[in-house]
Amino acid sequence: MAQTVEGTAVHPLHVVILGDSNTWIGGDDCDKPKGWNKWFVDEFRPLSCKSYARSGATWTNTSTTRENVVEDIAVLGNNNVIYNQIARLKRACDEGRQQMPDLIIIAAGTNDAWFVKQRPKVFAKTAAQAFADKEPIRGRKPNEVLSLAESVRYGCELLMERFPEAQIILLTPLQAIQPTRANLDRASDIIEQCGRRMGLEVVRQDRECCVRRADEQKTKRYTTDGAHTSEEGARLNGTYLAKRISELLHHH
Repeated sequence: MAQTVEGTAVHPLHVVILGDSNTWIGGDDCDKPKGWNKWFVDEFRPLSCKSYARSGATWTNTSTTRENVVEDIAVLGNNNVIYNQIARLKRACDEGRQQMPDLIIIAAGTNDAWFVKQRPKVFAKTAAQAFADKEPIRGRKPNEVLSLAESVRYGCELLMERFPEAQIILLTPLQAIQPTRANLDRASDIIEQCGRRMGLEVVRQDRECCVRRADEQKTKRYTTDGAHTSEEGARLNGTYLAKRISELLHHH
């Protein structure tokens, strides 16, 4: 553990965050106050922290998903998936623009629960069914991996293969008013179950964090629109996650 001297890293780690709009609004450099990642960095104080998140991103691939490291849309799209954030991360490391990550945090799932019509296979498999094949599935094409459960397994296998030294921590989505509660619970359970099967730490943001669906339906306090954090929500959430993730670190 590094000394907590002003200006030095508390956690001497290179951190990478993948995710959707709630991370994206914090900026690629994790410096914008409406995103949790800015407050996380302020508290966690890593050596570096870079976000590859995109608004609208899903874990779940579709039948037309393919590798695309250049598309930069802020809405739902067939290629706006965690798989392509992983592809961009790999490319950035290959080209020397990104330090090899020690910690990879993935905060996604809101859009999987929200846009089920555009992700028709999202709940086609349980976690148990997604892990029925004992052989790794990372060799498949992304358009062959169409359920949330398989997409979580697939993305994590790709990361483990490329960054075997990195610790991966999964965050379930925050509560939000747009997806049904049932779909949000279902998506969160699948993400947690997949993480556990791969020996990964999981933070249940939907249970632990400050955003409460019922409260936000009445008065927007911790969100601006029922889904995206306000500055206050981001600060509370980011500060909480810094402490929570600190406790989950594997110290080599």
